[in-house]
Formats: sequence, C-alpha cells, structure tokens
Amino acid sequence: MARVLITGGTGMIGKRLSQMLAEKGYEVVVVSRQSSVGSRQSSDVSSQSSVVSLQSNISYAQWNIEEGWLDKDSFAKADYIIHLAGAGIADKKWNRKRKQEIVESRTKSSGLIVTSLKTISNKVKAVISASAIGWYGCNLTHPDKYRDSKGEGFKEDALAADDFLGDTCKQWEQSIEPVTDLQKRLVILRTGIVFSNDGGAYEEFKKPVKKGMAAILGNGEQVISWIHIDDICRMYIHALENNQLQGVYNAVAPMPVKNKDFTLQLAKAIRGKYFISLHVPSFILRWMLGEMSIEVLKSTTVSAEKIRQTGFTFLYPSIQAALQQLINKKN
Repeated sequence: MARVLITGGTGMIGKRLSQMLAEKGYEVVVVSRQSSVGSRQSSDVSSQSSVVSLQSNISYAQWNIEEGWLDKDSFAKADYIIHLAGAGIADKKWNRKRKQEIVESRTKSSGLIVTSLKTISNKVKAVISASAIGWYGCNLTHPDKYRDSKGEGFKEDALAADDFLGDTCKQWEQSIEPVTDLQKRLVILRTGIVFSNDGGAYEEFKKPVKKGMAAILGNGEQVISWIHIDDICRMYIHALENNQLQGVYNAVAPMPVKNKDFTLQLAKAIRGKYFISLHVPSFILRWMLGEMSIEVLKSTTVSAEKIRQTGFTFLYPSIQAALQQLINKKN
C-alpha cells in the first residue's frame, strides 16, 4: 500500500486522519518536531533514520522547520504528502508576535516541503494541503460573492478577504502552490470549524453547557461553516485517492448553522431542559479575546457544492447528525 507523509500529524485532525489511513492499509509517517529517538544532533538527517514504529503501519519522523531539514529517507519513500502543519489560530491571544508565528508556521513549513521536493529524489504523486475558510472574511463585506437569497455561500473563486486571516490564508496557499511547477498534483482544502470530541471549538462550546449555560455569542445570528472530524478526514482521503481532484475545495458541511441555533441544540442534546440560555455581549468577547473576537462574531457562509460534485458524500451533513454522533460516542 502507498506511504503517506503527514505534517502536523500530532494535531486534532492529524491524529484521526492517521488512524483512518492506517485502517485502510496505508503506511503513515507522521512528521513531527519531536521523535522518541531523541534530539537530532545534526542537520544532516540523511545519515541516520529518525523513523520509529509506533503501532502497526504508523511511524514518526522528525523535521525542523527553522533549521530547514527533514528526514530525507522518509521523504524519498513517500507516495503522498498531507500538509497540516501550522500554529493554532485560537490557541493564544493575538499580538504581533503571535500573528507572525501563525503565518510563518504555515509558509515556512510549506517552503520546506517545496524545497525538499526540488532537492530530494522522490516519488510523490500529490500534495494535499490544508487552508482555511478564513480566506473569505464576512458575508456582509463580500456581497459580490455571497448570495443569501439563493442559499449559496462563498465559492472557491472568491477573492481573499482584506484582513489578517484572509491574508494569512493567501500567503499559506501561495507558499505551497510551487508544487504544481514540479508536476505534482496539488489539492488545497479550505477547512471550516472542525467539530471533534478531541479538542478544538466543539470542546470550547461544551464547557459552559456542562455548567448548565447555553452561551450564545453576541447576537447569535452569525453563521458557522463547520465540518465533522470524520468528514474532514474522509475528504483528505478522497482527495488523495482521486486523481481528478486538483486545486481548491471548500471543506465544510453542506448545512451551515447559526451560532444561536447550534448552541441551543447542543444544550438540549446534553442537558435536556435543564439549562439557561444567555447572550455573551460582543464587548465582553472583545475584551477577552481582543482582535480574535472578530472571528468569533463574524458570519461566514461557505459552499460545499464543488467538493460534492466530485462524488464526495458527507456522513454528517447536518448539525443534528453531527451532534448525535459526537455525544453518543463520548458517552
């Protein structure tokens, strides 16, 4: 079976994707800054292998983005690369240093992949790279690309938003695009808010609900374009296995949901009738989160039509189906 190299494979999506690929029989190599073989003493990683078997067909290899090296042997043997690496957008409050880290963790890691494809003899057929729906900005600021009356959202040909996340996504995608000049198939998945029991936004939404509060953010009318963890992982596998896929695709469920509707459905599913709904005022969110509050309060409706036209089917197209699975699995 083919070998898949995954950067950022220790994150929420990477862990689940590695498991799903391994279950399908793929050889998976997770590229990480750390390896159980210990610290790399030399930037010449071709002289010794840093691959360590973890379980059956999943193993680890090292790389160092700042120093510009990775395990050459693992890279040379890879048939596909799935590129997920990047600092978490919501992990820390934004400031100048954090913003730079968010951008450079994406562009420098992409640059290392491109350079390695140029300089290391390899058999890589395709690169499947992450991006995000932060590309699109807010519905109201892009009326030319958003048509609510028809129930349509942002499509892949929309221009990048003129804000921090829009610019970040633009630089992110541009940094991996040189892959196509090397005659490698490139697929970019602009990912929505991923719902998983293993971290991320969904776990944050659940925290007040567990205390009996349905915390609606702002006026609650903002649209969330989301996707279930298993569907985003299946989409990566779909992109890997289908040679006709090329270019940018939105990785979101076909039925976006308003923050208020989602929060109340989540509270009812977990607490039944025993919860209190309350609105968290926008000014409090701005005080707590700073500039990041813009992302929490903005409404972004994104279309899933292009990926559906490739034959991809969603296991969890609605928020009701996703919540039922996540809650039942947790219990």
